[in-house]
Amino acid sequence: METLESHYYNWFGVMFFIVLYSVVLLFIPFYRKMDKKPAGTYFAFLLAFAIEMHGIPFSMWVISWIIGKNLPVGILWGHTLVSSIGYWGMYINIICAVVALFLILNGWYNIHKKYWSKETGTGSLVKTGVYRYIRHPQYTGLLLLSFGMMAEWATLPMLLLYPVMITMYLRLAKKEEKDMLFEFGNQYREYMRTTKRFIPFII
Repeated sequence: METLESHYYNWFGVMFFIVLYSVVLLFIPFYRKMDKKPAGTYFAFLLAFAIEMHGIPFSMWVISWIIGKNLPVGILWGHTLVSSIGYWGMYINIICAVVALFLILNGWYNIHKKYWSKETGTGSLVKTGVYRYIRHPQYTGLLLLSFGMMAEWATLPMLLLYPVMITMYLRLAKKEEKDMLFEFGNQYREYMRTTKRFIPFII
């Protein structure tokens, strides 16, 4: 039977999740220094997820001490919301991860095939794949991936970092759109008119 001691202080598990969820950053291009700040926030979010899931649940202990209650039921199985939504947190995380990986990889493939090829003199505005519907699929993917982690393992640091991460990627998306308008002009302006920024047909 799993105990509190056997579940936590599992630093191999911590490193496994950090490496696993960090791989997606390899498919997010960084052209400027400011591009790395949102990625740094995502990495901090990931650290909070991995360390408090398998390392030391510091924020949960603090909250439990403040409210005078024990850790949530089901904490040893990695689902802090299990008493409220059952194991749906785990299912939501899996679904979010699958959709997020599709968005990130499909976005990377189309950027690499179309836009990055401008170095050979054949680059063009990317409007294929998921870019037919949204302008920043990779950022949507990262935010969706992070939301899934939070649904399965909600902790105070993650709840605080998630709005910050949304704000930073929104600012980055707006900055990139200005750059694209400068580069492609009316072609990109028309593209903006027919697509959404993050979520198809919504926003």
